[in-house]
Amino acid sequence: MKTEVPKKVFNSLVHFLAPYEQAVDELKIKLKGIKYGFLKSGRYSPIEFVVGRVKKIDSLLKKAREKGIDFTQENWMEVLNREIVDIAGLRIVCRYIDDVREVMQLLQNREDIIVHDIKDYITHPKDSGYRSIHMIASYTVYHGSEKKKLFCEIQIRTLGMNFWATNEHELRYKYDGNIPKDVLEHLNQASMITHQLDILMNNLRQDVLTPKPVDNTLEEKLEEIFSLYVKQDMESAASLYREHVSSFEQAFQDNPKFKMIHDLLGKRLGE
Repeated sequence: MKTEVPKKVFNSLVHFLAPYEQAVDELKIKLKGIKYGFLKSGRYSPIEFVVGRVKKIDSLLKKAREKGIDFTQENWMEVLNREIVDIAGLRIVCRYIDDVREVMQLLQNREDIIVHDIKDYITHPKDSGYRSIHMIASYTVYHGSEKKKLFCEIQIRTLGMNFWATNEHELRYKYDGNIPKDVLEHLNQASMITHQLDILMNNLRQDVLTPKPVDNTLEEKLEEIFSLYVKQDMESAASLYREHVSSFEQAFQDNPKFKMIHDLLGKRLGE
């Protein structure tokens, strides 16, 4: 493959890919920032994890050859930047299908990531059974003194889709792209089972993420504790507090009344 490309071009590819590596590193940090932004505010994050990669030189040259890119032309870098939109790749893995849709919308709403195209392989899977959301986006990096607008492909999947796709990719590599028919049938069956599981788990999503309801009698106990506190019966107030309140700290997060009493009594009567 190297002989098909002028030596000076081949030697330049490492430098050509450097801004893409920078873009992947920056985007990984920003996408992880979405996750930690949710978690730091005490909310559930739709992002489980993020990975990224830049195409290896051999893979890039193979795709360039398929597209008929002529490396003898002076503008070969410009053509590569324009014609191959997945040199930089990010993968976002989520727990539920609804999370995939939420992350897709979050990315569309950002100003630093410009989405140009979306392919929905969840609603319309590939013949192999592959499911995912593919987004072609552009992102601007400041590489040294140069400002570069680069394309990248962002895939958004559930954990199940990612598990299936990882195995499918390894099988394609093992069989050099010619997977036996019986193995393809098993893959397709596994894809359908995985999708059914994703749907079932997605239906449970709200139940899983909804906090356990607070017992309304707790408020009555708090008022009783507060009354004892006002009467300076600290021993009785402390006893009721430890018996009925100490295991319900989460209840105070969103209820102003609970929080007020907790702040007043908890620090004095708690652990």
